[in-house]
Amino acid sequence: MVPVVERRARLGTRHLLATAAKVVDAVAVAEAVVALHATDPSTVYLSAAARLSTPSLATVERSLYDDRTLVRLLGMRRTMFVCSVTVAGVVQASSTDALAPRLRRDAAKLVVQGGVADDGERWLHEVGEATVALLRERVGATTNELSRALPALRAKVSYAATGATPAGEVGVANRVMTALGAEGRILRGRPRGSWVSSQYEWAATDTWLLGGLPRPPADDARAELVRRWLHRFGPGTETDVKWWTGWSLAHVRKALVAVGAVPVMTDDGAPGYLLADDLEPVERPEPWAALLPALDPTAMGWSERGFYLGPHRDPLFDRSGNIGPTVWWEGRIVGGWAQRPDGTVVHRLLEDIGVDGRAAVDDAAGVVEAVVGGVRVSPRFPTPLQRELSR
Repeated sequence: MVPVVERRARLGTRHLLATAAKVVDAVAVAEAVVALHATDPSTVYLSAAARLSTPSLATVERSLYDDRTLVRLLGMRRTMFVCSVTVAGVVQASSTDALAPRLRRDAAKLVVQGGVADDGERWLHEVGEATVALLRERVGATTNELSRALPALRAKVSYAATGATPAGEVGVANRVMTALGAEGRILRGRPRGSWVSSQYEWAATDTWLLGGLPRPPADDARAELVRRWLHRFGPGTETDVKWWTGWSLAHVRKALVAVGAVPVMTDDGAPGYLLADDLEPVERPEPWAALLPALDPTAMGWSERGFYLGPHRDPLFDRSGNIGPTVWWEGRIVGGWAQRPDGTVVHRLLEDIGVDGRAAVDDAAGVVEAVVGGVRVSPRFPTPLQRELSR
């Protein structure tokens, strides 16, 4: 039996949120949660800062763009993640490679339906080769810059060809870049603008990373990803793993067998799994507080979230299931936070956590405010409480 208190202790320690567990290295942070959610650019920085012993945006930026020990790529559930180079190869082989053929077919179909070319596959191959070659020469360029250099990337099709209803046209360049990225041939490099910008340069993978991404066989990669997830998020159920990975149940079960996952019971009656060498209880950390950003990997780490979310779902999630900024105390969500137009970080507790808890949360809010330094952070998927607090 794995009680809730044990699960919360594991969360605090394994996810580097407890004070004594924090680290100095952004790569260690990413590996502690397997992968950092990167749909919202600010999430990467704020998730890492919450787990660094000395919170610093520069530490994260250096790992991403100077040392290149962290990589941004499309991964599980067709979601953007930032991972260590090793984990990025595992993600690519276990998840992204399976997405690539469909994305390529969709792009080729759009080219034909939009009247750009009669042979969409051939057009996409030729334009893709030219794009990668240009990126090897330039090291990095935005989609707009590539389009200025390669006339074929300027092609546009009507919205009707995409199945959408608005009038007007849409460029095919983004579809080309997404397909090349899913194939692992190109990567998102530096952003244009600040750390909250979502406009990135592209780079050829084999020039951005010497030697490219390490890509194990798909079955091995799926087993490795599940092993890493169980070590950091276990115990977890089949439902948790299937949701987090986006794989078929057959692939999930095969991977669980491959890593020798051991069935365990949680005290809410849900069957789960742990690694065979990870069955002993962990030491409960000292009380800790954290303010985590929207889509933080801990908050989005499980499908079955009762042990840390409690009754607080409605104010903290949007209608699509995206979680907003959250306040944590001793391994559970106890409130939410937001940033006002003047840069002030404000929060609201949804339950009583006592004097010590409130003081710790206030301190954590001060850290976030210092880290962002007045930069306006607006979650891409606003939630009810975040909207209310940010007014």
